[in-house]
Amino acid sequence: MSITPYHGKYFAYDLTRRASNGMDRLSMALFDAAVDLNPHQIEAALFALQSPLSKGVILADEVGLGKTIEAGIVLCQFWAERKRRMLVICPASLRKQWALELQEKFNLPTQVLDAKAYREAQRNGRDPLNEKCVLIISLNYANALREELKRVAWDLVVMDEAHKLRNAYRPSNKVGQGIRWATEDCRKLLLTATPLQNSLLELYGLSTLIDERLFGDADSFRSQYASAGGDLEALRHRLSGFCKRTLRNQVTEYIRYTERHPITRPFSPSDNEHSLYEAVSRFLQQEESYALPKRQRHLTALILRKLLASSSLAIADTLDTLRLRLESLRDENSNHDAEFAERIIEAEEIESDVLDEILAEPESAEVDNEPETIDRQKLREEIDILQRLATWARSIGTDTKTQTLLAALDIGFDQMKSIGASRKALIFTESRRTQEYLKSFLDSQGYRGKVVLFNGTNAGQEATEIYAQWIEKNRDTGRASGSRDVDVRTALIEYFRDEASIMVATEAASEGINLQFCSLVINYDLPWNPQRIEQRIGRCHRYGQQHDVVVINFLNERNEADRRVLELLGEKFSLFSGVFGASDEVLGTIESGVDFEKRILSIYQECRTPEEIDAAFHVLQSEMDEQISTRMADTRRTLFENFDEDVHQRLRMQLNDTKAQLDRFSQRFWLLTRFMLEDDARFDDDALAFDLERTPSQEILTGRYHLISKSTPRAIQDAGDPGSEEQSQFLYRLSHPLGEHVVESAKALSTAPAEIVFDLSQHSARIHAVEALRGKKGFLTLTRLVVESYEREEYLLFSGFDDSGASLDQETMEKLFICLGSEAGNIEIPATVQKRLQAEAQLHAKATVSCSLEQNSVHFNQAREKLEKWADDMVLSAEKALSDTKELIKAQRRQARLAVTLDEQHLIQQQIQKLEKQQRRQRQEIFKVEDEIMEKRDSLITSLERRLTQNTTTEELFTIRWAVK
Repeated sequence: MSITPYHGKYFAYDLTRRASNGMDRLSMALFDAAVDLNPHQIEAALFALQSPLSKGVILADEVGLGKTIEAGIVLCQFWAERKRRMLVICPASLRKQWALELQEKFNLPTQVLDAKAYREAQRNGRDPLNEKCVLIISLNYANALREELKRVAWDLVVMDEAHKLRNAYRPSNKVGQGIRWATEDCRKLLLTATPLQNSLLELYGLSTLIDERLFGDADSFRSQYASAGGDLEALRHRLSGFCKRTLRNQVTEYIRYTERHPITRPFSPSDNEHSLYEAVSRFLQQEESYALPKRQRHLTALILRKLLASSSLAIADTLDTLRLRLESLRDENSNHDAEFAERIIEAEEIESDVLDEILAEPESAEVDNEPETIDRQKLREEIDILQRLATWARSIGTDTKTQTLLAALDIGFDQMKSIGASRKALIFTESRRTQEYLKSFLDSQGYRGKVVLFNGTNAGQEATEIYAQWIEKNRDTGRASGSRDVDVRTALIEYFRDEASIMVATEAASEGINLQFCSLVINYDLPWNPQRIEQRIGRCHRYGQQHDVVVINFLNERNEADRRVLELLGEKFSLFSGVFGASDEVLGTIESGVDFEKRILSIYQECRTPEEIDAAFHVLQSEMDEQISTRMADTRRTLFENFDEDVHQRLRMQLNDTKAQLDRFSQRFWLLTRFMLEDDARFDDDALAFDLERTPSQEILTGRYHLISKSTPRAIQDAGDPGSEEQSQFLYRLSHPLGEHVVESAKALSTAPAEIVFDLSQHSARIHAVEALRGKKGFLTLTRLVVESYEREEYLLFSGFDDSGASLDQETMEKLFICLGSEAGNIEIPATVQKRLQAEAQLHAKATVSCSLEQNSVHFNQAREKLEKWADDMVLSAEKALSDTKELIKAQRRQARLAVTLDEQHLIQQQIQKLEKQQRRQRQEIFKVEDEIMEKRDSLITSLERRLTQNTTTEELFTIRWAVK
């Protein structure tokens, strides 16, 4: 005994129906997500979907709680509902991370859209903005394409790091203004850990990105909330409708956070190494130098400082590049300052991602565009100095810092052994030259075959070989994206996880990759930008990490500035220790990490003595103390923190409901798949897997399919080496082509009236409602009701009764189909039975439509209330302008009484007359303005009322005679 075609059709429609709200709405997305979901993430996704009239929300969880996952759930649900026009706008450095997360965790097709991809699509005759995938675009490119984006009716626009657009309401903010205008008619999802940093007006700015009618104008917002005595409780109430924030300390019951343990590994350079450092430093500190081009002097000095601290080999090659430029200048009498820093980056293979922001920064010093008169003698002297310094640097050989790395690895691996963590180390450097040098060194010290490199191009011979092996292994698994850039990253990460002990990485690895299997981070070179350090450590210290993370930093004991930098980063930013690391509040105080790096560079460049260095860092530290103490902290807590005492209980219930819903969903999908593929596959119920032997279409491959499981996705994803005898293996999801085929085929099953016998004995758990029907018979019909109002809603309504005439409720009939059954043959439904079933079905449908109307009326009333508050804000703004004019007149009259000369009196009276004229005009206009605002409000409300009107359709799916044994 199995399920019947009637079970199959019911299950197929139930698995794909469009619910109006609640957990049912998210069933498809939660089932298709290949990631363990936490209750606060599900709650956030439900919040984002709660009102069909909302133009968007802000999800403002603290760092590390998975805002990307929350947005992924919403995107996945929209995709399941066939809403396929979706756009993610994020900082350029996060585009790749978004693509990987959505592909791997939600099986969503993605495309990173930049100028090159846009032109290529056009050349191939495709519309770049209509690719039937989630498009991912940078903030700046979104502004550049604002005209094109405006013409697309996006179903959803996600804006990551939305706080970067908090000044979008200001005309001076061109990028924010462009994105706001391009997306003003779309539903939006804003993600930011720092919705409020320095001013309450930032909240107003974020609100305008969602909907310009959440508040009035900036003046009315300022007068109500941002001025002294502002009503924060009223603001909190208004924010609660479109902004949700969860704190890390609220979810510790569900998320295990491990500790960070810092280890400082000091080293003392030899006299020869220290003398080289001092010599290069003196050269960089020269006020006039041909070697440091005027147009990018700060950038060039910053690069050289980083390389000088990195390795002797890295600085030697760069010094050679400087010398070659000066020799070219000597021979050709030409100057190419504008491109020189970029050529240093290219020649030295420094990871360019870390310098993107700096390259975008204009040089502060004014540069004379007139041709420079070259002092040939001074030029020759600089060439000689650079030649000598480069030769000196190469003569160093293996420096003290490199030798110290071996000791650091021994200490780190001992720590890993003591806590039961894997013998894995992630080493960060800021230079590719140093990266290659470290690999050669480690290979010679017993680590050959255990070191893998990760950088911006990943184009080396070993990376290419690892990539080729990965492609061959995953040829038929569906894991390859088709993009070498994406797949080679995955290949290198998995090689590090499975084969290597050490990954030596540049800044390219600080974003977009997850290395929870590694618990040792070594900052061989320490960036001066706290945000980048946090990103580095966050690759390992994140959700899913099972062990405490050890962070090792090197300290040059002969360099006072290095000592103070490490102290500042550790003590003031709390980067290296604790459970959570640097908080979003602290990192949010740094408007630009680049500016912070420039401040530190100036200390290295300008301070000569330990006393000068100490004084300069004292000033910088005092400034950071003031910023980090953040006067907005109390306001932020008042506005965003959840004061509900039952928050943990609510999340626990959310988790239990989700598990129950997913269990029901997976069980139905599994039973339906077994039934529909019975003749084409061999099933393993214990493993929730099946071997597909005959394919229903060319796009569906034969092989072993595993029902998606949150607990073992890795084993499934890694299985299936084509070189072995194993079959190709696939994750089986509802959104997989095979899953879609199963569901659509089941919907088309023939279900003529028949008698179905439900067998309670085949069900392990007791179903009390159905047990009461044992030995009874009756009739039921299943109707599909579709309601089109603010959104499309689909309902599956049972109507039925037993042979004694007693009606059955919806829940009892739903539970009937939990039981397995068998067909006892086709039947004719008596006319009297058919008439009663139709009448009950109509009543059921009418009651459901009424409930839908009631729920949509709630949404309507909320939207109307929002519009009325907006209108009140706008009227208040007009009244405030009049009030301000009155106050100015009073002030002028007070001034007139104090005037001592007739000329003063005359000027003041003229000003008063001008203000009185303005006051009369404002009095006349205020009624006109009020009428216009109310007219606009009423027009919008009328539009909402028209949309509230419901169109309904019903479809009978099947009618059966039932029996329970």
